[in-house]
Amino acid sequence: MNIKQFNDWLLSKDKQSLIMGILNVTPDSFSDGGQYYKKNTAIEHALDMVKNGADIIDIGGESTRPFADPVSLDEEISRVIPVIEGIRKKSDVCISIDTTKSIVASKALDVGASIINDISAMEIDPLMADVAVKSDCPLIIMHMKGTPKNMQDNPQYESLIPDIKDYLVDRIDFAISKGVNRKKIIIDPGIGFGKTVENNFEIINNLNRFVELNFPVLLGASRKSFIGISLNLPENDRLEGSLAANVIGLQKGVKIFRVHDVSETNKALLIANKIFNSNHLIS
Repeated sequence: MNIKQFNDWLLSKDKQSLIMGILNVTPDSFSDGGQYYKKNTAIEHALDMVKNGADIIDIGGESTRPFADPVSLDEEISRVIPVIEGIRKKSDVCISIDTTKSIVASKALDVGASIINDISAMEIDPLMADVAVKSDCPLIIMHMKGTPKNMQDNPQYESLIPDIKDYLVDRIDFAISKGVNRKKIIIDPGIGFGKTVENNFEIINNLNRFVELNFPVLLGASRKSFIGISLNLPENDRLEGSLAANVIGLQKGVKIFRVHDVSETNKALLIANKIFNSNHLIS
């Protein structure tokens, strides 16, 4: 899927589900840190994900795992820009830049990225909205309680789902007030970002309540710790739990699935879609 097709998708009433492949160009991300740190390896992995069904490649140069330290602006730029340039030479696939820094987003858009994925919903850098307006690009707004450094220090909510919905509505209003096109906004309830294990299960079970806001909903549950803690499994053994979360997300109305395991997710969602869309019911 290229950016023209993605923009058409955003405007369509009957949206098929999309897969966003995760590409962490970092040494310390929670699941695949270091695996795709080298430019050529990262580019090859991105192209493999496209071959296996990824509609979007989400590139991040700063780990956002719990308790992660931030990286400098120059370091983040040096990690992501060569990879975006390399992918763009070989594919027109949609590339999203996973960053909280407006300068990184701007430089990434200049060399071929076409979507901004801001886990801080423009709170860390309010100029992110201006970058989105200038480029007229889609913008993913996510809920996070705190920062990656402190978000898992005893997160608490008065009322989980309403609190997250209210936050997202507030950040949507901020983006629109800055001139961001309402039809180019995507929302993400932020699985694992300042949430307890039970919070994450509750969010997934109530994803339909975020769909009610009338923006495409993105789910990023892949390999996350709520699965690992529940199954007592390390990061790279959490495929089945990730697929279960994504199939439930599909049933609840999620439209974009941010995943590590593209091929397996693609197959699972294809079958789930066929089941959910079947009209041949036995009386």
